Amino acid sequence: MSAKDIIHETVKTALIKDGWTITDDPYTIEFNNEFVYADLGAERVIAVEKNHDKIIVECKSFIKASPIQDFKEAFGQYMMYLPLIAKQAPEYRLYIAIDTNAHQSAFQRKIVQFLVQLHHIPLIVVDLESEEISQWIT
Repeated sequence: MSAKDIIHETVKTALIKDGWTITDDPYTIEFNNEFVYADLGAERVIAVEKNHDKIIVECKSFIKASPIQDFKEAFGQYMMYLPLIAKQAPEYRLYIAIDTNAHQSAFQRKIVQFLVQLHHIPLIVVDLESEEISQWIT
């Protein structure tokens, strides 16, 4: 397993504040006895439907000198995890969690916007100061 991203604990706290229960930290994705790890698995009970929302979250801080390089890494992980999760746990939806600064800078770049929209990548935008989710982008 790789080291936790620097926003990992803040994203976890924000999800809990938003009513999510963290079920996995990290979330293990297995394929033919090989393992990769997404940052978090979470679920939330929908009382009216007696149903569960289930998500897997990959946390990304975007602190490198090149926001495009950061995005390439996040995009690569997302594209790798997506079909594996669809096969192993299709009831889960995969998100990338970023902070408000990354959303206002890296995610305003035209190439990033194009790829996020083209591949319908859902985002969770977290305010690092309040440790709360500021936006769900689906």
